[in-house]
Amino acid sequence: MRLLRGLQPFKKMLDLNLLFELSRANCVGICAVLVPTNLLLTGLTLTLTGLGRPTRQVLIAAGFASLFSGVMVLHVLTWFLVGVVMMPTYILLSLGSLCLITNLVAVFQRKQVESFLRSLVRICTKVDQPASIKFND
Repeated sequence: MRLLRGLQPFKKMLDLNLLFELSRANCVGICAVLVPTNLLLTGLTLTLTGLGRPTRQVLIAAGFASLFSGVMVLHVLTWFLVGVVMMPTYILLSLGSLCLITNLVAVFQRKQVESFLRSLVRICTKVDQPASIKFND
């Protein structure tokens, strides 16, 4: 019983309802930061992977991107906890999950992702040029 009395100050620190309310009250601001950050950091991870940069750089970029993706997923889950089931919640959950999965695949299947990105660039930049250009014929 004495042990439980000693933990009373920590009870307020572990109150997640306050954190959830803060997340829901500032939803527009949080999403305004998280959506572009997720897209930019996941794009950075894919760019570093495609360019064949060292593993350490890819891991750092993927770590930061996964952190922000995880925060977005948790933010959306706070809306599900109170019963808000709308199109934006599903879109944001899909975006956060897709970014998280993309970063994890870029780390754990690095060679395959690098090969895929290089072949994608090769396909997209392949242009058939005419043999000669004639003006005013």
